[in-house]
Amino acid sequence: MRKMLAAVSRVLSGVSQKPASRVLVASRNFANDATFEIKKCDLHRLEEGPPVTTVLTREDGLRYYRMMQTVRRMELKADQLYKQKIIRGFCHLCDGQEACCVGLEAGINPTDHLITAYRAHGFTFTRGLSVREILAELTGRRGGCAKGKGGSMHMYAKNFYGGNGIVGAQVPLGAGIALACKYNGKDEVCLTLYGDGAANQIFEAYNMAALWKLPCIFICENNRYGMGTSVERAAASTDYYKRGDFIPGLRVDGMDILCVREATRFAAAYCRSGKGPILMELQTYRYHGHSMSDPGVSYRTREEIQEVRSKSDPIMLLKDRMVNSNLASVEELKEIDVEVRKEIEDAAQFATADPEPPLEELGYHIYSSDPPFEVRGANQWIKFKSIS
Repeated sequence: MRKMLAAVSRVLSGVSQKPASRVLVASRNFANDATFEIKKCDLHRLEEGPPVTTVLTREDGLRYYRMMQTVRRMELKADQLYKQKIIRGFCHLCDGQEACCVGLEAGINPTDHLITAYRAHGFTFTRGLSVREILAELTGRRGGCAKGKGGSMHMYAKNFYGGNGIVGAQVPLGAGIALACKYNGKDEVCLTLYGDGAANQIFEAYNMAALWKLPCIFICENNRYGMGTSVERAAASTDYYKRGDFIPGLRVDGMDILCVREATRFAAAYCRSGKGPILMELQTYRYHGHSMSDPGVSYRTREEIQEVRSKSDPIMLLKDRMVNSNLASVEELKEIDVEVRKEIEDAAQFATADPEPPLEELGYHIYSSDPPFEVRGANQWIKFKSIS
């Protein structure tokens, strides 16, 4: 009897040492999945569009929540490091637009391709790079994803082509990647992203993609403002999903991750079927200014920003859906928040402690798989070697 009581006591003491919230989450029976209604997409030259209902599994929901929360916290940490002058140069943050990068990735395969403009941190993360590599790149350290040489606008990963600093220049490059997919006979698509500000200068890429029926999804992230100019003041037509004219298009609620995911699946299936390109307009919103030099409140009111935060925040919308449908508890999601904050803090410590690349590596990585060759810099008597 004494041995039995001792065993029971050990079991109970082991349980009592666990955090109360973890015990509560472990003992609760959650639903495996739930069905949600999503906003119907506006269509152009399409007889039918993405579904208006979708199923979200508990596993997917938790993964999406963690990813969106990671992107949000990473961008807020970048904001802090920039204001401390640890990050220098150009820096464009995407907090508020998390449903775009996470939802697009959820709708394609890892073997598919993606290219975007300079607001690229979120896509760099969803394409598979760690927060450590991204923050270290922002601080210009050797452990960064581009060895500290690219910074905010020039990050790369497998099947991810940046991060491009010239407005709209990535769009014809995306059409070229789609051409390579078709030429090589691969069942792959290329997501080619640009902002509403670049939408007025990319029609040549539309034309070639349509002419050659390339598997290219042109995606306009419409966050309502091109730098400091509202879309109404910049464009005679703000129906960006119709801008392809002869290319079919759809307008998507870019603040709803499930809406973005289903629209992306639909667009990818359209391209894979050999019908040619398609255009998506994601209606989204950025909380920060255009870049770190823009306070973001000279051309819009604080009340406007707060209204979007309170009514349409992508993380809040997913959280409410999951809690109300018994896919997760508030306590479980709070645990994820704590884990994400710790991951971000650890990554920030690495990004500030990691050494900068040495001067002799200045000429490295100019070309891939090339024998070393000498590179002359600004001083013609100093030469560097390019090493892949």
